[in-house]
Amino acid sequence: MTDDKKTDQYVVIRHRPGYRLRRTLILLVFSVISAVIGYMMGMAEDGFRFSDVVQTRDYLEQELAELRKSHTETQQRLINLERGRSIDEQALNQARRAITALETRRSELESDLTFYKNIMAPSETSEGLQVDRLTLISKRTPGHYDFKLVLTQVGNNNSYISGVVAVNVVGMRNEERELIALRDVSEDIDDLGVKFRFRFFQDVEGELVLPEDFEPLEVQVVAQAQGAKATKAERTFDWPIVREN
Repeated sequence: MTDDKKTDQYVVIRHRPGYRLRRTLILLVFSVISAVIGYMMGMAEDGFRFSDVVQTRDYLEQELAELRKSHTETQQRLINLERGRSIDEQALNQARRAITALETRRSELESDLTFYKNIMAPSETSEGLQVDRLTLISKRTPGHYDFKLVLTQVGNNNSYISGVVAVNVVGMRNEERELIALRDVSEDIDDLGVKFRFRFFQDVEGELVLPEDFEPLEVQVVAQAQGAKATKAERTFDWPIVREN
């Protein structure tokens, strides 16, 4: 009888106690060794890169030190130049002030020289009592001025000349023309006529204070000599002009 059924086949496997455990341990050791080798190779590569970074850092630090030194030197040169320029400017300003002072002094001396020449060697038309000049200097407080009036005796100065001089400030107040006596605006003047007595010249000085609503236009001066040299001298000064002197 033919047997059409497949015959079951059996495989016999040798039993080796501990084989699977040994294979697992071998694989684990191999993995650890591979990891260690990879880590060491990475460290080596990193070591090369770290060396390059150290060299680059040293180079940059050197360059930075040189740049700092150059910057310090440049800054010092700039400071020296600024100091030199400041000193030059100060010297120039001092020279300008000195020149201005000398020019002012020269002008004053020339004016004084002319003043004394006119007294000692007058022209034919300017002899006797004269109202020579009037100056006004503005003070810090508005409406306050220092004034100086100069009277001279031109020609014959062998004897004294005496008399009184009246000074009036003319201006506008409330759209009307008004005349104010010097004694009314100056505490240094007590009388309408200021007494004088001199041979060559005399100054009348003081401070005047104008009313706030008063606009000055001019100053009228009338000097009257008495006695043997009885003469009269008058002069009107424009306010803007005497303020500029």
